[in-house]
Amino acid sequence: MKPPDAAGVAAASGVWHWDRMHASIAGLYRHPVKGYTPERLDQAVLAAGACFPCDRLYAVENGPSGFDPAAPAHVSKSRFTVLARMAEVARAKTAYDAATGVFTATAEGLEPFSGDLRGEEGKGGLAAWLTRMLGDEATGPLRVIEGPGAHRFMDHPQGHVSIINLASVRDLEARIGRPVDPLRFRANLYVEGWAPWVENGWEGRGLMLGAARTTVYKPIVRCAATQVDPASAWRDMDVPAALFEHYGHTLCGIYVQVSDGGIVKDGDSVELLP
Repeated sequence: MKPPDAAGVAAASGVWHWDRMHASIAGLYRHPVKGYTPERLDQAVLAAGACFPCDRLYAVENGPSGFDPAAPAHVSKSRFTVLARMAEVARAKTAYDAATGVFTATAEGLEPFSGDLRGEEGKGGLAAWLTRMLGDEATGPLRVIEGPGAHRFMDHPQGHVSIINLASVRDLEARIGRPVDPLRFRANLYVEGWAPWVENGWEGRGLMLGAARTTVYKPIVRCAATQVDPASAWRDMDVPAALFEHYGHTLCGIYVQVSDGGIVKDGDSVELLP
């Protein structure tokens, strides 16, 4: 990624005028099983009060998490097989068919897995496959669990939809002098056209994403998951430390909550409301 082009966006004083900028969706992603491969979408239907569709539907317990499907409540991501705890998770390249429930996974040195996660056989098969892949990294026993009803295994119980400003990522790249894959941040939406870091001051502001109206909940505090290169599965960069060194915070991205549902598509405009 290149540093952001400020041409035509900055005033004579050098201050970015984010309210005059045209911003748009540059990518939509879901993560059907928490911690595993992001899946790019052409569009998604956001529903009022709901999380991003088909996102974090399942999670893989690394030993009993205490999650009760009869009384679903937020559980810390540290109880699951996630990148924040084990970089080896990124070795698995996965895909989910929402129509059939079939989840597939591949990793170098292992036979591929395919199973229907709507049934116990499929869940058990994936847990066994991941146990082989993760080896000593998993303290286990591993168990695939499903969020009942509208429950999703989000990092924050009120962080329904996550957004990354690509200009902020480019600014971080320029500061540290090396590429930063935006997929390290595992967001639902990636936006092009905002000034770097302007999103950190938008708490409580309205934001139109295509046809959906949302409200910015809060900036996202980054954790050790961003240290992992999603391609190599190596923990090769301390992103939280770099953020704090160069900006005095560990924020990158924002959570929003949907107030009026609608379709959001790749390329749709994004508008900050008065």
